Amino acid sequence: MKITVKKLPKSEIEIEGELESELLENYYSPALKKMGATLELPGFRKGKIPNNVLVSKVGDMRILEEMAELALSEYYPKIIEQEKLDVVGRPEISITKLARKNPLGFKIKTAVLPEIKLPDYKKIAKKVLGGITEAEKRVTVSDEDVENTIMDIRKSRAPKKHVTEEAKEAEKEELPELNDAFVQTLGPFKGVADFKVKLRENIKLEKENQVKEKTRLKIIEKIIEDTEVETPEILIEAELSKIMYRMESDITQMGLKFEDYLKHLNKTIADLRKEFRNDAEKKTKLGLVLNEIAKTEKIVADETEVAKEVAHILEHYKDADPERARMHAENVLTNEKIFQFLETQ
Repeated sequence: MKITVKKLPKSEIEIEGELESELLENYYSPALKKMGATLELPGFRKGKIPNNVLVSKVGDMRILEEMAELALSEYYPKIIEQEKLDVVGRPEISITKLARKNPLGFKIKTAVLPEIKLPDYKKIAKKVLGGITEAEKRVTVSDEDVENTIMDIRKSRAPKKHVTEEAKEAEKEELPELNDAFVQTLGPFKGVADFKVKLRENIKLEKENQVKEKTRLKIIEKIIEDTEVETPEILIEAELSKIMYRMESDITQMGLKFEDYLKHLNKTIADLRKEFRNDAEKKTKLGLVLNEIAKTEKIVADETEVAKEVAHILEHYKDADPERARMHAENVLTNEKIFQFLETQ
């Protein structure tokens, strides 16, 4: 297999090559088998369609395309290993030459891990942590905090009812009464007094987490600001696609059509991608910085914790892909260890 690797701007590369015709031919039968497994034809059982019928139905070009896809999905990792490339993100594959009994010509554009010049992140963490005052560290929960949270809970459990302006008092009366029976519907509480104690503890914990997150954000934002890195365009685009996918999912779950939502905003998908580009760039840079710190400090997620987290994900999301669940768990737990490391400076 002939391969040339060309460096492009922004830590991207283009791999150009040809796969010998004999190697491509090896994928003819697997391609037919794969296509036959999904194709439905009257008079034939799925997966039992004779090859000659299958070829006449789908055509030579479609089979060739399937052969090329199977070949490159198998040879791409081998190319990466052979050329010792530290690739990141999904590759963009284009076929430049495709014909039976001929070499398969292809181009693959992808990104490699860029060179990252980290600042003195330990010093930055130490400075940020040293700048937090005792007053900021001190977390208190007032009676008002507790009462406001209780009111929010009661409102969330009140029957939804349309009321007119004159019926404001009636609306108040609709709120469930704060008594032992009510708090026991919220969880394993002995009564109102026990509920208030536990609620105060939870509010305190939440406030402490907010302080911690605020501090972590200050540390990492300063590290990112002082880091020299050329962020690959492919990674920014991939992050943008994730943001758009999440947004579309949220809108759909609310029972709205994404097209109608865009019309309401008077914006196109291209407009939104432009708006969220800075966020995507920041998130991409954050991932690269955290990855580099983990590599430098040899920080890895604990295997037992990863297995536990994967089991938790698969239990709650039955359709989740185990491999993706594992990658997510490793990423989350490694990042947590990185922040814990920075907090000890």
